[in-house]
Amino acid sequence: SYQTANPRDLIAFKTSLGMLPPVKLLLQELKSPLLQCVYKELDPLDDLYTLIDRSIQEEPPVSVREGNMIKDGYSEEVDKFRTAKTEGTSWLADIEAKERERTGIKNLRIKFNKVFGYYLEVTNSYKDLVPDDYIRKQTLTNAERYITPQLKELEDTILGAEEKLTSLEYELFTKVRDQIASQVLRIQKTAKAVAKLDVLTCLAYVADKNRYVRPQINEKGVIDIREGRHPVVEQMNPDGMFIANDTYLDNESNRVSIITGPNMAGKSTYMRQTALIVLMAQVGSFVPAKSADIGIVDRIFTRVGASDDLASGQSTFMVEMNEVSNILRNATAKSLLILDEIGRGTSTFDGLSIAWAVIEHIADKHLLGAKTLFATHYHELTELEGSMEGVNNYCIAVKEKGDDIVFLRKIVKGGADRSYGIQVAKLAGVPDSVIERAKELAEELSQADISARARDIAGENKTKTGHKKRVKKYDQVDIEQISLFDTVKDDDVVKELKELDIANMTPMEAMNTLYRLQSKLNNRW
Repeated sequence: SYQTANPRDLIAFKTSLGMLPPVKLLLQELKSPLLQCVYKELDPLDDLYTLIDRSIQEEPPVSVREGNMIKDGYSEEVDKFRTAKTEGTSWLADIEAKERERTGIKNLRIKFNKVFGYYLEVTNSYKDLVPDDYIRKQTLTNAERYITPQLKELEDTILGAEEKLTSLEYELFTKVRDQIASQVLRIQKTAKAVAKLDVLTCLAYVADKNRYVRPQINEKGVIDIREGRHPVVEQMNPDGMFIANDTYLDNESNRVSIITGPNMAGKSTYMRQTALIVLMAQVGSFVPAKSADIGIVDRIFTRVGASDDLASGQSTFMVEMNEVSNILRNATAKSLLILDEIGRGTSTFDGLSIAWAVIEHIADKHLLGAKTLFATHYHELTELEGSMEGVNNYCIAVKEKGDDIVFLRKIVKGGADRSYGIQVAKLAGVPDSVIERAKELAEELSQADISARARDIAGENKTKTGHKKRVKKYDQVDIEQISLFDTVKDDDVVKELKELDIANMTPMEAMNTLYRLQSKLNNRW
C-alpha cells in the first residue's frame, strides 16, 4: 500500500522515474508496432520526479518519525526549526557576549538546568551592575540568577525546535506521498508499459545470446520441433554438452508418445523442454531449437514429480490421482499433456492398469485425443503401439559398458526393454553387496508373465479397433521360476489359467484376473 511507503521508497521510485525519459527517447526511434505501442503508453511522470526531487533528502532515514526527510529550501518553517536546532548554541554564545559588553559584567555566564531552563548567572561582586530589565529567578550564596524576555524566547525556539521539526517534516512527507498516490492510475499504466518492455528486452537478449530461433505458428495442431533444448538446463551445462532432441506430435498418427528409459536418462527434461518451447512460442518468444513449427494449444497440463500433502492427509498416490483426474476431466483435443510416471505410487499391477487405461482414454479421438508425452517404466505399455491408433514408442538411448551404462540423452524411435534400475542404483553409490543381491533377485523375479499378458491385451485392442490381430508364441513360463523359494506346483491355479477364455475378456478383466491369481499364490507362500 502507498500509505506504508517510507522516504527511501520515494527516493527509489524517483531513481526509476529518472530512467523513463531516456527510455522513451530511444523508443521514439524504433519502428516496431509493438514498441510504438509501448512508447505511447509510457508516461515519463516528470511532475512526480520533480516533486520528489525538490522535497525529499537524497539519503533519508527509513522511519518517517525520525525527521531529516525534507530538503532545505522546500519549507521556510522547516528551515527555521532546523537552523534553531543546529545553531542554537552559537545564538546563546552571541547573547552572552553582547550582555557582557552591555552591562560590563565580565564573568556573566548563560547556563541551563531543568528547573529554570536557560538563565544568566552573575556573581555577587558584579550584582550592582545588573540592569533593570533582568528578572531575578534565584539567589545563591555567591551569585544571582536572572532571565530576560529575549533569553526565554530563544529558549522556546531552541528547545521546541527538534520536536516541532520532526512533526512538521512528517506532515510535509505525508502530503508529498498522498500527492504521488493521487496519480496511481498514471503510475500503473506506465508500470505496465515498462513491464512489457522489460519482458520483450529480456526475451530478445536471451534469444540472441543462446541462439534461439523464431518459431512458426500453425493452426493444424502439429508440433514439430527440431533439435529442441531446455532453456534452463542447457545453461547449467558446459558449452555444447546439452543434447538436443526432436519432437513431433499431431492430431492423427502421432498423438501419444510413450517414452521409456532408465532414471536419470533425461525423460523428464525432454518432456518439460517440449512444454516450455510450446509455451514460449505462444507468448511470442523465440525458442531454443534449430527450428520449430508450433500448433496452437489451448492448455498445457503436467503431471510430474512425486509429493504427498500431509496437511490434507493425502498420500503421494492420492495427490497423483487427483492431478490425473483434473487432467482427464479438463483437457481437450487441442491440449498438450505432459505425464511422467503415472501409476508408480501403488502396486505394480494397479499402477500398470491405471497407466494403460489412461493412455487408452487419451489416445482415443472419441474420448480425448490430446497430444501427449507419456514417460513410464512400465515397458508393457509399449505393446500399445500398433494396437492403438496414434500411439508411438520412443526411448532414451543408452550405451552399455559391461555392468555400467552411459546415458546418451538422445530420444530414439522404439521402446526400451529394460529399466537399468540396478545400474542407476550403482551410479548412486548403493553398496556393492546390495547391488549383487539385487542382480540375483532380478534373475529370479522374471516378469515374463506380465509382459506376455500385456501383449495379449494389446492384441485384443488391435482386434477390437479393426486391425489384424498379431499372433505370437511365447515360451512357456514355469511358475516355479517366479518364486524365491522352493514350492510345490499350484495345480488349481494352473488349471484356472488354462481354462481362461482370454479371447473374450476385456483388458481390465484380464488384468484383474491375473492380479487375483497372483494374490492366491502369494497367500499360499
